[in-house]
Amino acid sequence: MKFVDVKNDVAFRKIFGDEQKTVILISFLNAVLHLENQDRIKEVAIINPFQLPRVAGEKASIIDLRAKDQAGRQFVIEMQVADVDGFEKRVQYYTCRDYSMQINRGDQYALLQPTYFIGILDFNFFDSPHYLSNHIIVNGETFEHKLTDIQFTFIELKKFSKEVHELDSLVDKWIFFLKAADSLEVIPENIDDEGLLEAFKNAEKFRWDKEELIAYDNFFIAEQDKRGRVIAAERKAKQEGKQEVVLRSYKAGLDLTVIAQITDLSIEEVEQIIRSSK
Repeated sequence: MKFVDVKNDVAFRKIFGDEQKTVILISFLNAVLHLENQDRIKEVAIINPFQLPRVAGEKASIIDLRAKDQAGRQFVIEMQVADVDGFEKRVQYYTCRDYSMQINRGDQYALLQPTYFIGILDFNFFDSPHYLSNHIIVNGETFEHKLTDIQFTFIELKKFSKEVHELDSLVDKWIFFLKAADSLEVIPENIDDEGLLEAFKNAEKFRWDKEELIAYDNFFIAEQDKRGRVIAAERKAKQEGKQEVVLRSYKAGLDLTVIAQITDLSIEEVEQIIRSSK
C-alpha cells in the first residue's frame, strides 16, 4: 500500500475537497478547531470542489479550499509548502475579504457569520515551539475576547515530531497524516476515526486514475522547476557580483593573484572577466 504526499497541491485538494466524502473535512475541522458539543460541525458544503489542473504544471483550479457549515460559518483551508514574502498579510486579507463579502452594501451586519482561516505550513513561521496555534482578537490589556468572528489557526508541520505510537489525540493523528502519510505502507492501527480513515483511503495511490497521477507528478515537476529558477537567479547574481569586484580591484591596481583569492575565482577566470570588460 502506498500513500500520496498530502502536502502536494493536487493531493491535498483531492482528499479534502471531495464532495462525496465531506466526513473527511468535518472530522479535520472539528479536531483542529477543538469544536465540541453544540459548536461541532455536522454538515459542510465545499464551496470550491476539487478539479484537476487543465494543463501540465498548472496549479489545481482552486487556490485553497473553502467551505461552509450548517450554521453558516465559513472556513478557508490552505496548504503552504514554502514561506513567501507577505504571507501573514495575505492570509489576513483573504480571511477579512471572505468575511466582508458575505453581505452586500445595505445588508444588516447581523447577517455576517464567523470566518476561520486554517493554514497548514510546511515551514516554521512563529517563534513558539507549538505546532498548533490559534490566533484570536483580544483586548490588549484585559484579554477580553469580544471580537469573535475572525480567527486564525496554524499547523506548523516542521515542529511536529511525534511517532505513530505517540499519537494520543485525533488532532495529532490528523497532523501526522498531513506530514507523514507518504512514508507509510499501511494505515496505522490506532486510526479509528471515520473521517481520518476515509482520508487515508483517498490518499491511497492505487485508487487514483492515470490523469490524477499525472497531475500529481506535474506539481512536483513544477515545484522543482521553480526552485531551479531561483537557484539559477541566485547563481547569476553572485557571479555578477564577483565580476564587479574583479573589475574594481583591477582598476585599483591589485595583483591578479590577490583578486582571485578575494573572489574565490581562478586566475584564468579573473583574466577572462578583465578581457571581456575591454
